Amino acid sequence: MEKVEVKELLEAGVHFGHLTRKWNPNMAPYIYMERNGIHIINLYKTAAKIEETSEALAKIAASGKKILFVATKKQAKDIVADKAGAVNQPYITERWPGGMLTNFVTIRKAVKKMASIDRMKKDGTFNSLSKKERLQVNRLRAKLEKNLGSISDMTRLPGALFVVDIMREHIAIKEAQKLNIPIFAMVDTNSDPREVDYLIPANDDASKSVDKILSIVTSAIADGLNERKAERADKDSKSKKGEAKAKPAKKAEKADVADQEEE
Repeated sequence: MEKVEVKELLEAGVHFGHLTRKWNPNMAPYIYMERNGIHIINLYKTAAKIEETSEALAKIAASGKKILFVATKKQAKDIVADKAGAVNQPYITERWPGGMLTNFVTIRKAVKKMASIDRMKKDGTFNSLSKKERLQVNRLRAKLEKNLGSISDMTRLPGALFVVDIMREHIAIKEAQKLNIPIFAMVDTNSDPREVDYLIPANDDASKSVDKILSIVTSAIADGLNERKAERADKDSKSKKGEAKAKPAKKAEKADVADQEEE
C-alpha cells in the first residue's frame, strides 16, 4: 500500500477547506485552524483516514466486489474516469441516473439495450434499417454510452461507493444508505461527515487534491486485486497438484485390480 506523506498532501492543497461561514460544525474534529477566513484541514488526521480507507477498500477489492466511483463535478470527473478505469472499477462522471442503485434492474436493462445495438451492428441487422432509424439508434447508443458506458461490466450492485463531494452527490448517497452499501468519500469542511462510513477530510474542489487522494486510494484497490489474483493462482496450482497426485493413485488401483484378476 502506498505510504501517505503529509508533505505531499500539503503540496497538493488537500488542506484547504471552505470559507469559515460555510462550515459544517460536525467537521470540527478535522479542522486544524482558520486562516484568512478559510478553514485549514488537519493533514495528520487526513493521512490517518486515508490509510484506514485504503485498507478497507483493498479488502473489498480482494473479495471480488466492485467499487463504484461517483464524481460529476468538472474538476474531478476526468481524474475519476482515469483512475477508476485504470483499476477496472465502474464510475459515474455524468449526471447520476436516478435509481442507479435502488432500481438497478432497470439500469441493467438500459445497459443490455446498448449491447443489443452492438449485436445488430455486427450481424448486419443495423444495415437493413432505414437511414432515419439508423440515425435514431446511433443517437440512443451514444446517449447510453455517455451515461452508462462506464458501468457496462457492473452486473450486480457494488460492494462500496466512493464519492467526491457528498453534497453534490446527495442522491447517490441516499440510495447507497437505503441499500446499506458502505460509503467512502472525500469530505470537505462544508459537508456532514455523518453521511458516510469512511471519510477522508480533504479539499474536494481542487483537481490536484482529488488527483492525489484518488491515486492513493486506487493504488490500494490495485493491491487488493493483485492479492485476489495471487490467491486464485495459488488455489489453481494446489488443485492441479491434487489432480496430479490422484492420477498415479488411480493407476495403482487399476494395477492392483489387474493383478487380482490374474491370480
